[in-house]
Amino acid sequence: MEIELIFRIAAIGIIVSVLNQVLNKVDKSEYTTFTTLIGIIIVLFMVVPEIRDLFDSVKDMIDY
Repeated sequence: MEIELIFRIAAIGIIVSVLNQVLNKVDKSEYTTFTTLIGIIIVLFMVVPEIRDLFDSVKDMIDY
C-alpha cells in the first residue's frame, strides 16, 4: 500500500471533520451528515481499486 494513499485518506478525514465543526457552529448540523457521507464515498472510490488489486494478486497466487 502506498503511503501517499494513507495521507490522502487522512487529509480527507481532517477536511471533513473541520467542515463538520464549521457547520455545527453556524447551526447547519443537518448538513454534517451529508459532508460525512460524501467523505466516506470519496474514500471508498480511492480504496476500492486497491482492494480489487489485492484480490487479483491473491487470485494469481492461488492459480499457480
